Amino acid sequence: MGTRKRKRKKSGCLLGFLLLLAFGGAGAFAYNSGILGTAVRELEGTVREVPFQEVRIEEESLGQKYYYGQLEEEEKKVYQEIRQGLMDYTSEIYVHTEDAAGANRIFQYVLNDHPEIFWCDGKMTATSYGGITPYTVLEPAYLYGEEEKEKRSAVIESAAGEYLSGISEDASDYEKILYVYESIISRVEYVQDAPDNQNIYSVFSGRQSVCAGYAKATQYLLERLGVFCTYVTGTAAGGQAHAWNLVSCGGDYYYVDTTWGDPVFQASEGGESKVSGHISYDYMCCNDEQLFMTHTPDDTVELPACTKMDANYYVVNGMYYETYDSAKILEQMNEVISAGENPAVIKFADEKLYQEAHEDILNHVVKRAAQNLAEWYGLTQVSYQYMDEESLHKITIYWEYS
Repeated sequence: MGTRKRKRKKSGCLLGFLLLLAFGGAGAFAYNSGILGTAVRELEGTVREVPFQEVRIEEESLGQKYYYGQLEEEEKKVYQEIRQGLMDYTSEIYVHTEDAAGANRIFQYVLNDHPEIFWCDGKMTATSYGGITPYTVLEPAYLYGEEEKEKRSAVIESAAGEYLSGISEDASDYEKILYVYESIISRVEYVQDAPDNQNIYSVFSGRQSVCAGYAKATQYLLERLGVFCTYVTGTAAGGQAHAWNLVSCGGDYYYVDTTWGDPVFQASEGGESKVSGHISYDYMCCNDEQLFMTHTPDDTVELPACTKMDANYYVVNGMYYETYDSAKILEQMNEVISAGENPAVIKFADEKLYQEAHEDILNHVVKRAAQNLAEWYGLTQVSYQYMDEESLHKITIYWEYS
């Protein structure tokens, strides 16, 4: 896939939400936007019914939503009410729980499961009431008016169709994940202060975003392609808040971090990529061991074990080594050179193997490959550059052909 010149942006990621909780006791004459709390009697002696959110969504449509699947049955009812309220643009969502903090947790689960609800970024107030029928009122802070929301939805729909126009529905899970990974990285610039950077509009309209936008757009597109994908939050190296994805590929779970496909996020701190625009694939379907070297998921939800590397890009393309064989690595470099391509990537399964191979590759194997390059292309002088990324157990060589 072609890439364009990318400016180096300050690394890091922006994530956040605001929660305001309030608690109202049964029997207190407290109004909330003109509606009395349950079991609060009006002066006439009547009791007003709680206007719980009417749910019209079919539960079957939530079967593949990861956060929904982590809830107990009563919590699922609250989830459905919140989701319906957000879809209906309801200013006050009445739900069947008196646990305001729990309602907020479920509120965040809804947003994690539904990147298409881009008009709400997680800011809201929650007021709980006890009594005969306990409940909580959620008041979401919407980013736009309903008319503007509809306009932006049309923009997203059109752009998503363009993004997906190059992939067949018959493609494998791996092919779909790789396609979305490369499509987003090659089209979107990482900009910390990009407008709407906590939602997918930033990706599909302005094509500038941060990790939240990248990860939600990855989720949105893969779900449209029928691939399981969910949104994961946590911290990256250095303790910076970050977001990425969990996917299912060929029946196994893997992690995908589209943001870190940008070489800015793979280079060492303060380092520069040797080749502008080069996509990195360390986090294109990786296991726990690879991810946890640099990422720490939040403990708000239990995540499945990701134990395999079979669908990792470097494994699939013969660039991943579990033993050191200099002849095989030279053969790989020669294949890249004979095709006139870049780069040659050698990634090792662990630190010990990387250290064993490191000096021999840079001092001997690369030089033999460079001699072949000179002979095959009739060059009197050969130039190449390399990136040596110890933390990723990886060496990347970029050849110059003229």
